[in-house]
Amino acid sequence: MASIFRPSISLDLRPKVTFTNLSTKERLEFHNKSLRKEKLNIRLRGVKGNQAQGTSVVTEEKELNNKTDYGVVGVHHVGLLCENLERSLEFYQNTLGLEINEARPHDKLPYRGAWLWVGSEMIHLMELPNPDPLTGRPEHGGRDRHACIAIRDVSVLKEILDKAGIAYTMSKSGRPAIFTRDPDTNALEFTQV
Repeated sequence: MASIFRPSISLDLRPKVTFTNLSTKERLEFHNKSLRKEKLNIRLRGVKGNQAQGTSVVTEEKELNNKTDYGVVGVHHVGLLCENLERSLEFYQNTLGLEINEARPHDKLPYRGAWLWVGSEMIHLMELPNPDPLTGRPEHGGRDRHACIAIRDVSVLKEILDKAGIAYTMSKSGRPAIFTRDPDTNALEFTQV
């Protein structure tokens, strides 16, 4: 039986888009359109086609028979705590090159924060007291709670971190991935896709 985390067949209904040239408004529109797509628990029942015309129609059958099928479509954002928003923005914007999503409610929350674009998803930085210890964390971020960001070239990020003097570790499995920590010791993984 398919689950929401492992459907019978995976269909990616999102258009392939490169976000580096999109404005904040365009990114937000794409993000909202992606959330409206229903892509859960789809099982291909049959393919009918007219080979003479070169067309085919896919008939879908959706499993809606269990109570946990509530429509997961992806990760919207990851929330990270920071002690000093300006220091964190220096790291996330100036070192990692992430851009602020100006459409998000920075000033409507009872604490300071910022929303940063990561493809069509976001990181929400929140200037709040951190209940986690800042010392004694594992050296390798892969052995700690972490967020993983897909990137095109780990070697370029490695050069950026070297130039900035920021410590990191490479993936222990040998795959192209790099782990580092932000100024508040939040672990980040960057994996090459």
